[in-house]
Amino acid sequence: MRPRYEVADLINSHGKTFLKAHPQPLQHIRTLLAIRDCRTAALGGQKYRCSCCEKELFAWHSCRNRHCPKCQAVNCEKWIWSREQELLPVPYFHVVFTLPDSLNELAMHHPKEVYNSLFRSASRTIKQFSEDHKHLGATTGMTAVLHTWGQNLSLHPHLHCIIPGGGIGFNRKWKTAKSDGKYLFPSKALAKVFRAKFVKELRSSGVVIPQTVARKLFNRKWVVYAKDPFLGPKQVVEYLGRYTHKIAISNHRIKRINTNGRVHFSWKDYRHGNRKKIMSLSAHEFLRRFCHHILPPGFVRIRHYGMLSSRNKTVLLNQARDCFDMQHWQKAPKEQWKTEVQERLNITPDQCPFCKEGVLEVIAVIEPSRGPPPKSAIQPNFSFYAA
Repeated sequence: MRPRYEVADLINSHGKTFLKAHPQPLQHIRTLLAIRDCRTAALGGQKYRCSCCEKELFAWHSCRNRHCPKCQAVNCEKWIWSREQELLPVPYFHVVFTLPDSLNELAMHHPKEVYNSLFRSASRTIKQFSEDHKHLGATTGMTAVLHTWGQNLSLHPHLHCIIPGGGIGFNRKWKTAKSDGKYLFPSKALAKVFRAKFVKELRSSGVVIPQTVARKLFNRKWVVYAKDPFLGPKQVVEYLGRYTHKIAISNHRIKRINTNGRVHFSWKDYRHGNRKKIMSLSAHEFLRRFCHHILPPGFVRIRHYGMLSSRNKTVLLNQARDCFDMQHWQKAPKEQWKTEVQERLNITPDQCPFCKEGVLEVIAVIEPSRGPPPKSAIQPNFSFYAA
């Protein structure tokens, strides 16, 4: 079911006053405008007529912005399908690298440098431990996904990493993690190395860390949370589907928007037994927190390392697949979006939503009413037909 309230509603009703009270950089303004106009006449669309029942309907274009709550379904399914082709019949581990809240101020003012340092330090920490013969002595792989939010929309930068329980040794044979599948590497040791590498990377990026902040960073324990291993490849895929293209908040979590602009949304309190609660914020505070999670333009928030990186897949990943008598990995041909939607989401894009028999035919093209569309190419709104 479609949610009753949307982030776009808040931008429509309070966006102008919010930007006056809280000036934002151009990237944030472009993102807010894209979410506001998504699937409306502002971006144009097509008028369709059913070949069977002859009913007519409109399908407005989507903004395709990666921060939009309504534009991630197809991209998510495409990404999951690509990752399924790379899975090995081994245990997979979920490791979370979290930055302490004393770095939040730096993350707000230097997001690109802080988040790049987070990726580099986490990947190099895993590389150091995996190549150490005390722990593994092999080249492993890692898929890392950046999340910048907590459940209450506060700034909480952390990396979700999926790592196979082993790697390719120097003899081109598969080496299994020495923990007998219970854990990958010691989390306390990971945290200490990660802390040192992150501070080094951040300083190398040119960001000046105030002495008071640096003292806090080294006087507290950092969190590297190693979760229990996944039960199998299917569980890995389910996890990927939930987390990879997730945004700060979905429209379904917004429960009520009062006439005075008060926003009520659901959240999980992880510190108190994952209890579900309702948080109330003013529209301006809600949008201010939402903008904290808009990434710099061109920033890559999903990255692959080791044998899962693009340049190593054809060699290292195929060596791993040879160890399990699996077919070699090959880059899949690019499919049309209609084929992907039909196969992955079980939606027939051209089917009439009324009679379920006819085919929708374009009878008119509606031009955008608010200037040109975004730079990215616009495609028909497939999810309209799933409603």
